[in-house]
Amino acid sequence: MSAAPAYSEDKGGSAGPGEPEYGHDPASGGIFSSDYKRHDDLKEMLDTNKDSLKLEAMKRIVAMIARGKNASDLFPAVVKNVACKNIEVKKLVYVYLVRYAEEQQDLALLSISTFQRGLKDPNQLIRASALRVLSSIRVPIIVPIMMLAIKEAASDMSPYVRKTAAHAIPKLYSLDSDQKDQLIEVIEKLLADKTTLVAGSVVMAFEEVCPERIDLIHKNYRKLCNLLIDVEEWGQVVIISMLTRYARTQFLSPTQNESLLEENPEKAFYGSEEDEAKGPGSEEAAATTLPARKPYVMDPDHRLLLRNTKPLLQSRSAAVVMAVAQLYFHLAPKAEVGVIAKALVRLLRSHSEVQYVVLQNVATMSIKRRGMFEPYLKSFYIRSTDPTQIKILKLEVLTNLANETNIPTVLREFQTYIRSMDKDFVAATIQAIGRCATNIGRVRDTCLNGLVQLLSNRDELVVAESVVVIKKLLQMQPAQHGEIIKHLAKLTDNIQVPMARASILWLIGEYCEHVPRIAPDVLRKMAKSFTAEEDIVKLQVINLAAKLYLTNSKQTKLLTQYVLSLAKYDQNYDIRDRARFTRQLIVPSEQGGALSRHAKKLFLAPKPAPVLESSFKDRDHFQLGSLSHLLNAKATGYQELPDWPEEAPDPSVRNVEVPEWTKCSSREKRKEKEKPFYSDSEGESGPTESADSDPESESESDSKSSSESGSGGSSSESDNEDQDEDEEKGRSSESDQSEEEGKKRQMKKRKKVPEGQEGGSSSDEGSDSSSSSSESEMTSETEEEQVEPASWRKKTPSSSKSAPAAKEISLLDLEDFTPPSIQPVSSPAVVSTSLAADLEGLTLTDSPLAPSLLSPVSGVGRQELLHRVAGEGLAVDYTFSRQPFSGDPHMVSVHIHFSNSSDTPIKGLHVGTPKLPAGISIQEFPEIESLAPGESATAIMGINFCDSTQAANFQLCTQTRQFYVSIQPPVGELMAPVFMSENEFKKEQGLQGGH
Repeated sequence: MSAAPAYSEDKGGSAGPGEPEYGHDPASGGIFSSDYKRHDDLKEMLDTNKDSLKLEAMKRIVAMIARGKNASDLFPAVVKNVACKNIEVKKLVYVYLVRYAEEQQDLALLSISTFQRGLKDPNQLIRASALRVLSSIRVPIIVPIMMLAIKEAASDMSPYVRKTAAHAIPKLYSLDSDQKDQLIEVIEKLLADKTTLVAGSVVMAFEEVCPERIDLIHKNYRKLCNLLIDVEEWGQVVIISMLTRYARTQFLSPTQNESLLEENPEKAFYGSEEDEAKGPGSEEAAATTLPARKPYVMDPDHRLLLRNTKPLLQSRSAAVVMAVAQLYFHLAPKAEVGVIAKALVRLLRSHSEVQYVVLQNVATMSIKRRGMFEPYLKSFYIRSTDPTQIKILKLEVLTNLANETNIPTVLREFQTYIRSMDKDFVAATIQAIGRCATNIGRVRDTCLNGLVQLLSNRDELVVAESVVVIKKLLQMQPAQHGEIIKHLAKLTDNIQVPMARASILWLIGEYCEHVPRIAPDVLRKMAKSFTAEEDIVKLQVINLAAKLYLTNSKQTKLLTQYVLSLAKYDQNYDIRDRARFTRQLIVPSEQGGALSRHAKKLFLAPKPAPVLESSFKDRDHFQLGSLSHLLNAKATGYQELPDWPEEAPDPSVRNVEVPEWTKCSSREKRKEKEKPFYSDSEGESGPTESADSDPESESESDSKSSSESGSGGSSSESDNEDQDEDEEKGRSSESDQSEEEGKKRQMKKRKKVPEGQEGGSSSDEGSDSSSSSSESEMTSETEEEQVEPASWRKKTPSSSKSAPAAKEISLLDLEDFTPPSIQPVSSPAVVSTSLAADLEGLTLTDSPLAPSLLSPVSGVGRQELLHRVAGEGLAVDYTFSRQPFSGDPHMVSVHIHFSNSSDTPIKGLHVGTPKLPAGISIQEFPEIESLAPGESATAIMGINFCDSTQAANFQLCTQTRQFYVSIQPPVGELMAPVFMSENEFKKEQGLQGGH
C-alpha cells in the first residue's frame, strides 16, 4: 500500500514529487479523471490536521453538490469534521449535512451532541446552521430535542437564528403532528417579533401548521401591514397571500353597495334626480325605493392593507406584483382595481414563464373587469417570436376585450394571425373569431363569410377548424344560410379530419329539410366508406340515417337498413349499441311500437344554439396567482378563499393595548419643557443662560425645530418655541448681572450637556436624543431624562445649600452613572445629570471602594406586567432593583407593584405553578391575603434567568382568576457591578488575552 502523500500548505505552489496536484482540471485526465479517485483524495484531505486542506476539500465537495453530483459517500469523512474549530470549515460542513442528513440518518444521529453544542455557539451563523441540520434529520426519536432547540432559537438575540427557527417549525410538524400545540405557542411568540427578517418566515410556518388560527393574526395585523414594505420579496408574497384570506373573513365586501345599485339602476338613478329637485322630502322616497341596507364604510384596517400594498406594484419581483394584483382584485373596490392593470402589463415584457402565469390571471380578470385592460389592448398583440402557449393566452385576452368599438381592429389582427405557420395557433384564432361572432351580433355575418372563405384553404387543419366553428354559428340562424350548408356538404369528399366530417354530417342531418336533395346523396357516399371511418364519424352517420329515415323514408329506407346492419357488427360496442337502439326506435315493431311513435320528437327536437364561452370563466373561484388557478384543479395544500361575511366582525380584536408609560404624547413633553421659560424663578437665571449659549443659539434652535418636525411635531409649535426663546433672550438682556449670577454662569458651563439636550443638540448626547426623536423611537426613560434637567435647574437658584432631586439611574446610560463618593454623606447619594459634574468628585486612589458607601439603587422605570383592563381592575408593574436577591445571590431581585383599581377587594394574590424553560427558576413572593380597593402593595420575588434573555413565564393567581404573565430581562439587568481600584483594574486588564 502506497504511503499517504505529503500535503503542502502553500496551495499556490506546485506539488512536490509524489504529491497529487489538487488544482488539476477534471478534463485534464489527472487526479480528477474518475469520481472514485477524486473522492478518495478528498477523504484524505478531510482526515488531515490542516484547516487549509479541509477548507479546500469542503469547497470542492459543496461545488460538486451545486453541479448536481452525488457526494453522499463522503458523509462519514465530512461528519467527523463537524466539531472543527475553523468557522469557515464548520459552515461548509453544515451546508453538506443539510443536504444529506435525511439520507444518512444513522450517521447524523451520532453527531447530535455536536449539533446541540453548535446551538450555543457565539457565531449566529453556526447556531442557525446547527438548527437547520438538526431539523433536517427525519427521525422521530429526536423530536423532543428538536422542539427544545426550536424554543431556544425562538428566543435567540439574533433575528437570523429566529428566522431559522421559523423555518424549522414546518419540518417538525410534518415529522410529528402531535407537537402542534407547542409549535403554535412558538409561532405566536415569533408573530410578535418586530424584525422584518422573521416576519415572512413565521407567516409561512403559520400557513403550514395552523392556518385556521386567525385569532393569532389579530394583534399582529397592523404590524404586518406596516412591516410589509421592508420584508424580503419571498416573505412579501407569503404575507400578502395570508392577509388576503384574513381580510375576506374580517371585513365587509367593498362592492356590496355597487351590486345593490346594479340590481335597481333605474330607481337609484331617478332617486338621485328627485333628491336634487324635491329637497329634504326626497330622502324618504329614495329610502323606500331601495332595500334597507346600511351604507358601506370601509374599515380603517381594510384601507391600511390596500394603502400599504399599493407601492409594491412597483416591485422588481414578478411574484410580489402578482400577489398585490390578486389582493386588489379580491379585496379592493371596483373603482380602485384599475391600478393593477399597468403593473401586470409591465410584466409582459419579462420572460416567457412569467408571461404565461401573468396572462393566465389576466385572462380571468378580463372576463369580469374588461374595462380595466381595454386601454392596454395593443400590449396583448401577438409577436411572431412568442411561444405557442403565450400566443393562445394573448388570443384569449384579446377575445375577452373585444367589443363593438374595437372589434374592427381585433378582427384585422386575427386576419393576420391566420397566415401563421403555427397550426395550433391558427386553430385557436379561428375559434376566437367564432367567439367574437357569437358575442357581437353586428359582426356575425362578417365573421361567417370570412370563415367560409377559409374553407378553400390548402391546409386541411384550417378547413376542419373552420367547419367546426361554422357549424356552431349556423345553429343561431340556420334558415338564412342554406347555401353554406350545401357548400359544406360538398366538402365531405375532401376533408379527412374526423371532427370536421362529423360536424358536417350533424349539420346536414339537423337541417336536412333545407337540403332535401343533397342529404340522401351524402348518406349514400358515407355508407360506402362506413367501415373505414372513425368512431365519431360512424355515430353521426347513424344519426343522419335515422333522421333521413324519419323525414324522407322513400329515398333512404334501404340506405338506413344497410348502415344499421353494418353498425350492428362493428368492433366498438358503443356503435353496436347505438345501431340496435336506433333500429328499435325508428323501425315499427310489435315490441317497440309505442316508442317508435315518439321517434321524431327524440331525433328532430329543436336544439338550442351553443354558447361559446371562455375556458377561464369558471376559474375565478380559485384564488388568483395560486397553483390551483393555474392548473384549474385544486392542488394539494390549497386553501379556499373565504366568502365575505354578512356582518362585520368586531374590529377591536386588532387593537393592541399600549402601556400607560408610553401614552404621554410628545406634545405634553414639550409643554413640560416650556414651563421653566414662563416661571419667575427661572427668569433670574435667564441672563446667564443667554450669555453662555448666545454663540450657539442659532444652531440649537435649528436642531430643535428639525428634531421636532422629524418626530411628528407641527411647524407652528416649533415656531412658538423659537418665539419663546427670543422673548427669553430679550428679558435676559434687560436684567442686571450680579456677582451671584456670575457664579451661576460658571455652574451653567459645567452643566452644558443637559442644556444641550433641552435646547436641541449642541452636544453628542443632545444629537443622540434628537436623532432618536426623529425616528419616533423615544422610550419613556429618554423622555424623562430630557424633562428632568429643566426641572432640576428650576430648583437650583432657590438655595445653594439644597441638594438637587434624586433621579432613577440606568446602567446602560453612561451619563446617569454616579460614582460613589469616598467622603461620608448625611443624605442619600445624589445622582448627577451631567457626566462633567460627576467627574469633578472622582478620586483615583489605590484603596478599594467600599460597597457599603453606595446608596441603594431604585432601578429603571416601571414596566407593565398586567394591564388593569386585562386584570379586571388589578394592575401589576415590575422593576429590577439591581440588587442580589436575599434568598439566593444567583437570582435577580424583582419588585412587583400591585394596585387595585376595582370596587371590590382582591384576595389571595400569589404565584401559580410556573412553566419555565430549562435552567430558569423563580422564588415566589409571600401571598398577599387581601388588597382593598384603591390600595397598592409591593412584593419582592427572585428570578434566576440562567444568564439568558429568555422570558420567565408564570401565573398571577387570585381566589377567582388566573393571569398568564411573563418577565423578559434586558441584557443590562443580568450584570452585577464589581468594585476595584485603578491598579487592580489595570492588573485584570493585563491578564485578558487578545489585546
